Amino acid sequence: MRCVVLGATGYVGGRLVPQLLDAGHEVRVVARSPEKVAEEPWRDRVEVERGDVTDPASIETALTDCEVVYYLVHSLARKDFVDVDREGARTVAEAAKAAGARRLVYLGGIVPDDEELSPHLASRAEVGRVLLESGVPAVVLQAAVIIGSGSASFEMLRYLTERLPAMVTPRWVRNRIQPIAIRDVLHYLVHAADLPSEVNGAFDIGGPDVLTYLDMMRRYAVVAGLPRRAVVPVPVLTPWLSAQWVNLVTPVPKSIAVPLIESLVHEVVCHDHSIAEHIPDPDAGLTHYEHAVELALTRIRNADVPTRWSDASSAAAPSDPLPSDPEWAGGTVYEDERAQRTDASPEALWDVIESIGGEHGWYSFPLAWSVRGWADRLVGGVGLRRGRRDPRRLHLGEALDWWRVEHLDRPRLLRLRAEMKLPGRAWLELGVESDEDGRTVYRQRAVFEPHGLAGHAYWKGIAPFHGVVFGGMVRNITGAAQGSLVSGKDG
Repeated sequence: MRCVVLGATGYVGGRLVPQLLDAGHEVRVVARSPEKVAEEPWRDRVEVERGDVTDPASIETALTDCEVVYYLVHSLARKDFVDVDREGARTVAEAAKAAGARRLVYLGGIVPDDEELSPHLASRAEVGRVLLESGVPAVVLQAAVIIGSGSASFEMLRYLTERLPAMVTPRWVRNRIQPIAIRDVLHYLVHAADLPSEVNGAFDIGGPDVLTYLDMMRRYAVVAGLPRRAVVPVPVLTPWLSAQWVNLVTPVPKSIAVPLIESLVHEVVCHDHSIAEHIPDPDAGLTHYEHAVELALTRIRNADVPTRWSDASSAAAPSDPLPSDPEWAGGTVYEDERAQRTDASPEALWDVIESIGGEHGWYSFPLAWSVRGWADRLVGGVGLRRGRRDPRRLHLGEALDWWRVEHLDRPRLLRLRAEMKLPGRAWLELGVESDEDGRTVYRQRAVFEPHGLAGHAYWKGIAPFHGVVFGGMVRNITGAAQGSLVSGKDG
């Protein structure tokens, strides 16, 4: 069938696309920034359309001649996510009906009975209702915690368990949860395309195990080979306070941790398994929790994580002009530009540039970067701990610590856009050139567009440290590239 995937640059959507293709479907990917899928291994097998669920005209065009529409978009990191997701669902529902689509498919959350829902779960339920009432046959698949490499829920669980041998925990860790492996979620999503038109409803999906969050942490520790974790329950820890702790200990920022934890306050267990009447279980059966954890950890160890929760980015597009570009017209722009020649080859220098961040660090004054990362976390920013998907190779649009890969012209230029809390917008460019004598030149440029007086004060306040931070980066990056030459890694 002709399938349209909205949210293909996100965690679930990026894994769904290749499975739909392997099942024989034609796939059209709709993305706010089509450039983000340029390096995906399935790029040449799909049609790519620019579209945004907040722009009805673009969605109407993107859904032309579609048969099945997958709605995998959410705006969890935004404060107004409830309103944005509601309007997005209405836009897609109306466009799908106008296009004569045969099926809408949505992935939401399990809705507990007779409870006041968290804003996150209430929003997911509302989006499901909008799609079910659209006049287009819809399937709303409702899942609890998804276990898979790169999912926000799994990252939160993993870092809490690995970093805290002893934990003070709130009451909600004893609530029951029915987790599901990402491979089983994809099984249901793929087969939903083939359902007959009379199927229109919401279905709970879950794995074979019902556990408490405490059980999940302890079983994770066993699979990961960690000592048994000591747990001390404290009833006064509110979801908000728990989220602040998650924000400090894990890569998941407060903006996402708060709605996730507010949802865990509920018991999220499947009401039934009626989905099996329409979509049979996988041939090997649903994946048990321990096996799902083992599969996820294997992918992480092998640096084979195809999508991550942090892949979803803000509204700014890679095609937006840099404030220093000729086509940009605005106010003050500050720059710090540096260059240095090196005896290393362009290839060796690029290898160092593309492996920057994550475990390799930023080649300059680690304490300063760490302090800045912690400060960003304390004010609700993303901090430095988002890391990267692959230790050596970057992907356009992916998160890199507190940056976003905005431009990637391998092996010449890497441009990063800052996603930390700032009184303005910031970019960092790392480039490789050759001079007139054929020697390799490393070029580095930091660009800052201040917002208001606070922005100007911020730049002037940190300017005295640029020599240490940015100058150190230049020296250490070129030094690392030359070091690879000396050690025989170059060429």
